[in-house]
Amino acid sequence: MNPAHQAPALLTASIPFARGYDNLHIERLLLITYENDCPPCFRPVHDSQAHLPDNELQLFPCLFNDDFALIIEGHSVPDELDECCQSTGLVRQVIYAVIGEMLNERHQVGDLHSLEEAQAMVHRLSFETGHYSRAWEISTAHLPVESMLYLEEWVSHFALRQTGLLFELFTLPDCCGIGCKLIGTPWTDDNLVKIESRPYSSLRQEQLDAGTPVALIEVLYLAALADVRLLIFDPDAAVLDGLAIFDE
Repeated sequence: MNPAHQAPALLTASIPFARGYDNLHIERLLLITYENDCPPCFRPVHDSQAHLPDNELQLFPCLFNDDFALIIEGHSVPDELDECCQSTGLVRQVIYAVIGEMLNERHQVGDLHSLEEAQAMVHRLSFETGHYSRAWEISTAHLPVESMLYLEEWVSHFALRQTGLLFELFTLPDCCGIGCKLIGTPWTDDNLVKIESRPYSSLRQEQLDAGTPVALIEVLYLAALADVRLLIFDPDAAVLDGLAIFDE
């Protein structure tokens, strides 16, 4: 297979369309101090004590290990759990951590002091759809002449025909831009197998066989990995940092 026909191997840092977080959720953690020369650590409370309110956790001594903590004052700890915890400490504060994912990588967005503050942060970072930054306007400088000619020819001659390649093209009458609706995003193997019963390499090959320019395919792939749904190429739009630029 020609190298140009192979799906690129990409890292998160090489996807300039990646913005925002998926699967935002809140985790209640205990900030624990222990031996004087050790930095504080964070642990979730064990499931058996998850019902305890914050005021019955904060400033209480605890047992902990790498996975959880148990309050020991006023509580009976089963022997099997006691044996799992080799460290003792003091819960200094209850923290509500806002956790999100970006391209399947876990990120800690922030630490708040109450559940209400954490819920407010999640609300501010989320729209009703659960996603944001799904529409992008980028400069046509990110496509070589061959790719722009392909787009212009398609919208001029096949405006009423669908590509059938998980992207559809349309014109913007009030400007010189060309829009692209991406379908079935993100274009990961897991998602495409679920909705199309095939991996991305099969979709890419179909796009190539249909005559789609490689440079356009690669831009669409990067956008689709970041779950972009609408992509507009406009000569007056700004360039996107991290995305290849082609000389006129």
